[in-house]
Amino acid sequence: MTAVSRRTFLQTATTATAVASTWRVGRARAQEAARGSVSITLPLATFPYADVQLLEGPMKRQFDENHERFLHVDDDRLLKVFRQVAGMAAPGEDMGGWYDLTGFNLDTNDFHGFIAGHSLGQYVSGLARAYAVTGSEPTRAKINRLVKGYADTLDDKAIFFKGYRLPAYTYDKLSCGLIDAYEFARDPLALAVHEKLTRAVTAYLPEKALSRAEQRMRPHKDTSFTWDESYTLPENLFLAYQRSGNAFYRDVAKQFLEDDTYFDPLAQGNNVLPGEHAYSHVNAFSSAMQAYITLGSEKHLRAARNGFEMILTTQSFATGGWGPNEAFGEPGTGQLGESLRTTHASFETPCGAYGHFKIARYLLRTTKDARYGDSMERVLYNTILGAWPIQADGTSFYYSDYGSTGRKGWHRDKWPCCSGTFPQLAADYHISTYLRSADGVYVNLFAPSTVRWTEGTTKCALTQETKYPFDSRVAVKVSASTPIETTVYMRIPAWAAPPPMLSVNGTRVTAGVEPGTFATIHRTWKEGDRIELELPMPLRLEPVDVQHSNQQALLRGPLVLFAIAPAQPAFEKAELLRARPAGNGSGDCTVTSGDGKDVVMRPFMTIKEESYSTYVQVKA
Repeated sequence: MTAVSRRTFLQTATTATAVASTWRVGRARAQEAARGSVSITLPLATFPYADVQLLEGPMKRQFDENHERFLHVDDDRLLKVFRQVAGMAAPGEDMGGWYDLTGFNLDTNDFHGFIAGHSLGQYVSGLARAYAVTGSEPTRAKINRLVKGYADTLDDKAIFFKGYRLPAYTYDKLSCGLIDAYEFARDPLALAVHEKLTRAVTAYLPEKALSRAEQRMRPHKDTSFTWDESYTLPENLFLAYQRSGNAFYRDVAKQFLEDDTYFDPLAQGNNVLPGEHAYSHVNAFSSAMQAYITLGSEKHLRAARNGFEMILTTQSFATGGWGPNEAFGEPGTGQLGESLRTTHASFETPCGAYGHFKIARYLLRTTKDARYGDSMERVLYNTILGAWPIQADGTSFYYSDYGSTGRKGWHRDKWPCCSGTFPQLAADYHISTYLRSADGVYVNLFAPSTVRWTEGTTKCALTQETKYPFDSRVAVKVSASTPIETTVYMRIPAWAAPPPMLSVNGTRVTAGVEPGTFATIHRTWKEGDRIELELPMPLRLEPVDVQHSNQQALLRGPLVLFAIAPAQPAFEKAELLRARPAGNGSGDCTVTSGDGKDVVMRPFMTIKEESYSTYVQVKA
């Protein structure tokens, strides 16, 4: 195979040289071309990444860990498989794990080399979002090197994908990385590379989005070739259309909307989730939301809302996680409770949390409904903030274990899919904490952080001071260069009962402070004003499902409390609801079990290598 030189690539990929020297002009033209391309402007918008600063706490720690990790992964290792296929010199060590070219053997259950180069696009996307947050020039330089390095391997027919196991899966991630490199890191080549790749890769894609059942019905080399995810493509293709103004992307996105077997029945209220792969089908909801935003399709909005409601009401554990063994089960059969004794692969954590946050954020922006913020909060504190950081060799946290007695652990393969979604999700904490409306700012997540914006000529900021969820108090300091009339909306979680105490400068706000809503505070704000929220955090129990009503989780506020014990303990209900705070600042409580022993109940965030039970036995 002939290597593609940089000169040849630039000649065949439109006028990338001109783009390199006049990026701002090109972007202005793209924005001009894209005007009117969005049919729906959502009531709530995300802030630019740079406008939100996370302060010291677990969210900032995860963001910093992921940024640092991927900033220092060797470029040659990341590009090696692409250079090997292109017949180019390919220096550097193999990445290992899923990322390599060879080694996969389904018969022996060996997943080494499962999807070569699968997460390069996600790593670039995570770095681009991190650059948008930090403005780190070494980060932007690395993005530029990776985009150029990938461009040099890309021929007119995208031969890398010939015979490739999951072409839609890996193209989707490359698509995301390239459009994010363009949007957030101002990479001068990314958009041209993206178009060249997209036009070439269509030769390896089906004529429409195929469900996994449909893939199994078609000829295939082995079962793994039926695991592709063409139904997730539209989200990034619609975003490419919005960012470039190129109608080609919109048309390809429409082609891959999985209407016939997924969105149409969901829009009609039919639950077609059972048996489907969990994460990818939640991820597909974001494609439906982009169809609504871009095309104005109410059907796709209904599909996303109905589908996500089915997740919340029929598929979710108390932690907010879902999809044991990466699959959805049949509602009403006790499938969640049954999974407690049959699997330790309970929730595909970084991937699942990433997909969950995206769809919940889309729906929150659409509806202003606080329950979507509640859902994000539950997943945040009880799943992803308890994930261990990715190691230098690609060792990754993958599953949360909700088994009757579970433990945290590493995935057996290096560089799995969750190593790609984790850096994206951690960067997205910045766009999930606050949202912007025409009349003010929504405080969605309670975390040490600052958001800055300008109204007219007034420079404004909100700074949260809190140890939430280990403390029930949230204080918000207001900054304004001149007095400004605007509205601050504070999320009041549905579990907060009795209604919380909300005050401004020591004066209680009494109207509209209802659990499950955003409390509205409209006033003329001045420098130094202070909002204080005191959230009651009552203890409560949630059974895993109706069929296993004696298997219950103990919650305090947004936190599930896991029983730290070598085997699943049993309790009297009244004793659980008398759990005693340990006062250690980490959310621990102590409960006396049925055999008279004191058992520590601990949040997932602070569990290390102890054995634990998510659900405990509650005596009748």
